[in-house]
Amino acid sequence: MIKSVNQVYALLRPGVSETQLPLVVDSPHSGTMYPFNSGIVAPAEVLQTTWDAYVDELWAGAPAVGAALLSARFPRAYIDPNRAPDDIDQEMLAQPWPHALTPSAACGRGMGLIRRHALPGIPMYQDKLSIEEVEHRLRHYYHPYHAVLKDLLDEAFQRFGRVWHINCHSMKSVGNAMNVDNGADRPDIVVSDRKGNSASSALTEWIAGEFDRRGYRVRINTPYQGGYIVQHYGVPTMRRHSIQIEIKRSVYMNEKRCEKHEGFDRLQHDLSSFLGSLAEHLRQDMHQSPPVTPAP
Repeated sequence: MIKSVNQVYALLRPGVSETQLPLVVDSPHSGTMYPFNSGIVAPAEVLQTTWDAYVDELWAGAPAVGAALLSARFPRAYIDPNRAPDDIDQEMLAQPWPHALTPSAACGRGMGLIRRHALPGIPMYQDKLSIEEVEHRLRHYYHPYHAVLKDLLDEAFQRFGRVWHINCHSMKSVGNAMNVDNGADRPDIVVSDRKGNSASSALTEWIAGEFDRRGYRVRINTPYQGGYIVQHYGVPTMRRHSIQIEIKRSVYMNEKRCEKHEGFDRLQHDLSSFLGSLAEHLRQDMHQSPPVTPAP
């Protein structure tokens, strides 16, 4: 296994002599390292709720089946790689943003590229942010993470003629006022594909079925349909499939204390088993439909 770690990301991938597949797993909200002088005033225990706690550990079996595993080391509450780079709330800025903005519905609820609230009613910042501060976060954290993810996906596609991508997250057990499902109890796992636009529906249904037969309550595209990352990188008509998987935190941890409980080991084992099944499913797909070699 080959390991690369810096302030932006950690990357684990199979070694040259190991089996490699066109499978990329990424966890964009695993970071906990807040840069010095970020201006954030939200309490540490509240910021902890924005972290996809232990998700990179849960999916640590990815390299063993031939997949790359990429995880962010900077917090999503600092800058969110699962948002578009123009998904910015102008009201958070001290000056007008110099380019066009396209704030999303999530941004309106306080969860854009730069988060406005840590939890409902709890602001992230006391003062407005400068243009230079946001550009710094984009240049030194956001764009480098996406550059590595894009390279992994492109490298796999160029070598194998297809790529499957799993974008990994955790979710609160009950939606809050910043979510579309405020007050709703959530399933154990949500599998999302932008309603068939980031991956084939057949692949999505197969993945949901794998979790269902392992005893988890699963929904497809409800309440999550998939964020910017799968939307940006998934093009199923070109054999580029991106799936978002959300796991309810109470399945594997005590949410109030943010501590693993006895369910963690079982879930980690089941995710490694799932990855093994997914790898075999991908091998069958490659055998049945080899990539077409362009005519000279």
